[in-house]
Amino acid sequence: MKYGARNLIKARVKSVKKGDVMSLVKFDVTDPAVMSSVLTTESAEELGLKPNDEVYLVIKAIHVLPVKE
Repeated sequence: MKYGARNLIKARVKSVKKGDVMSLVKFDVTDPAVMSSVLTTESAEELGLKPNDEVYLVIKAIHVLPVKE
Protein backbone atom coordinates (compact mmCIF):
# COMPACT_ATOMS: atom_id res chain seq x y z
CA MET A 1 0.00 0.00 0.00
CA LYS A 2 1.38 3.44 -0.91
CA TYR A 3 0.46 6.77 0.61
CA GLY A 4 2.00 10.23 0.81
CA ALA A 5 2.63 10.44 4.54
CA ARG A 6 6.30 10.02 5.43
CA ASN A 7 6.24 9.78 9.21
CA LEU A 8 4.70 6.61 10.59
CA ILE A 9 3.90 5.71 14.18
CA LYS A 10 2.75 2.18 14.94
CA ALA A 11 -0.37 2.25 17.11
CA ARG A 12 -3.24 0.12 18.41
CA VAL A 13 -6.87 1.27 18.28
CA LYS A 14 -7.94 2.14 21.82
CA SER A 15 -11.54 3.20 21.22
CA VAL A 16 -14.00 4.18 18.50
CA LYS A 17 -16.76 6.72 19.17
CA LYS A 18 -19.14 6.85 16.20
CA GLY A 19 -21.25 9.86 15.30
CA ASP A 20 -23.67 10.42 12.42
CA VAL A 21 -21.05 11.98 10.18
CA MET A 22 -17.69 11.71 11.99
CA SER A 23 -16.06 9.15 14.28
CA LEU A 24 -13.41 9.73 16.95
CA VAL A 25 -10.78 6.99 17.01
CA LYS A 26 -8.23 6.98 19.82
CA PHE A 27 -4.91 5.15 19.53
CA ASP A 28 -2.26 3.82 21.90
CA VAL A 29 1.18 4.23 20.38
CA THR A 30 2.91 0.84 20.52
CA ASP A 31 6.18 1.45 18.70
CA PRO A 32 8.53 4.43 18.69
CA ALA A 33 9.14 6.04 15.33
CA VAL A 34 11.62 8.41 13.78
CA MET A 35 10.04 11.81 13.24
CA SER A 36 11.28 14.54 10.91
CA SER A 37 10.83 18.28 10.87
CA VAL A 38 11.60 20.93 8.28
CA LEU A 39 12.42 24.32 9.73
CA THR A 40 14.39 27.36 8.65
CA THR A 41 18.15 27.25 9.08
CA GLU A 42 17.83 30.42 11.16
CA SER A 43 15.51 28.61 13.59
CA ALA A 44 17.78 25.57 13.77
CA GLU A 45 20.75 27.83 14.50
CA GLU A 46 18.83 29.82 17.12
CA LEU A 47 17.92 26.56 18.86
CA GLY A 48 21.51 25.36 18.59
CA LEU A 49 20.34 21.90 17.46
CA LYS A 50 22.97 19.18 17.24
CA PRO A 51 22.97 15.36 17.29
CA ASN A 52 22.08 13.78 20.64
CA ASP A 53 20.35 16.92 21.98
CA GLU A 54 17.18 16.06 23.89
CA VAL A 55 14.19 18.06 22.67
CA TYR A 56 10.41 18.00 22.81
CA LEU A 57 8.56 17.48 19.54
CA VAL A 58 5.33 19.44 19.29
CA ILE A 59 3.20 17.85 16.57
CA LYS A 60 0.91 20.18 14.68
CA ALA A 61 -1.11 18.28 12.13
CA ILE A 62 -4.26 18.77 10.19
CA HIS A 63 -4.77 15.04 9.62
CA VAL A 64 -3.81 11.82 11.33
CA LEU A 65 -4.42 9.06 8.82
CA PRO A 66 -4.89 5.53 10.16
CA VAL A 67 -3.71 2.86 7.69
CA LYS A 68 -4.66 -0.79 8.20
CA GLU A 69 -2.80 -3.49 6.32
